[in-house]
Amino acid sequence: MESEITAVQEAELNHGNGGDGEPEDRSSEAYLDLTSFQLHDLGDIDIPETLVELDLTANRLTTLDARISRLSRLKKLSFRQNLFDDAGIAPISEWTLVSGLQELILRDNKLSRIPDVKIFKSLVVFDVSFNEINSTKGLADVSNLVEELYLSKNGITKMEELSHFHNLKILELGSNRLRVMENMETLTNLQELWLGRNRIKAVNLCGLKTLKKISLQSNRLTSMAGFQDCVALEELYLSHNGIEKMEGLSSLVNLRVLDISNNKLTAVEDISNLSRLEDLWLNDNQIPSLDGLDARVAASRETMTTIYLENNPCARLPEYVITLRKIFPKIQQIDADVFH
Repeated sequence: MESEITAVQEAELNHGNGGDGEPEDRSSEAYLDLTSFQLHDLGDIDIPETLVELDLTANRLTTLDARISRLSRLKKLSFRQNLFDDAGIAPISEWTLVSGLQELILRDNKLSRIPDVKIFKSLVVFDVSFNEINSTKGLADVSNLVEELYLSKNGITKMEELSHFHNLKILELGSNRLRVMENMETLTNLQELWLGRNRIKAVNLCGLKTLKKISLQSNRLTSMAGFQDCVALEELYLSHNGIEKMEGLSSLVNLRVLDISNNKLTAVEDISNLSRLEDLWLNDNQIPSLDGLDARVAASRETMTTIYLENNPCARLPEYVITLRKIFPKIQQIDADVFH
């Protein structure tokens, strides 16, 4: 359920049309995938100057090969899971011939700061997750066309230099050291916000109403207040917090997935009119019984396909599974049990 815990969300490379209506050329002259070759350098590798996409994931590179700087058609470049430090990646800031780059993946290296990428005016996807970056300073120079920005698993303490990302759709800041949600007021196209595994105590969506997915799992929340105006929300992940009451949910009529497992809930509340709810995770709370549950989930009785209530007192009741199957006639999974 939690992208920050399993595999933090990453951009999927688009292998569809090239934008001009013509199918992209998938030949070796345009695409080179050297994933997991464990290369220390590219000296013995032929690098055609016609490349559109170069994937160097899972190698041992520490310095940039100057030939890449001459790939004027390059759109997608991945250095994921290498050994680049700040000095090793620095020459990229002068690669004028590659300035049309749209996706730059620097995930899982040894960077301690946001690299200088202002030369890439067309950048749409930028990923510096799994590094050693402790500040977002430098983001102000990143292209305002960016739609997906990944900064997870660093040491970032403050959300800064985000205001110009008016096209941003996905912001991933999970597994950092954030205490406050802030400086997102201008991100009016944001659809996904991933903030799991931080130190956040209160919800502040900065007035955003376009969000469809929010994760605040493994933080320090004690209240659900703050989501009520986010009416486009479809998925809400709040597990592993200290929440005591389900509230602010009745207006979230588009909600399909709700995860409030591993909290301090004692009752199922405020979801009786959510007619699109499909997945409900309430395991590892303190809910004592199933009495009245059918009324509390009235609108989702026909849509619910998955429910987790294990490790609550109510899950020890003798008629537990039978009762849930009566309440939810289309249920496919109760805890670990799958029904056909």
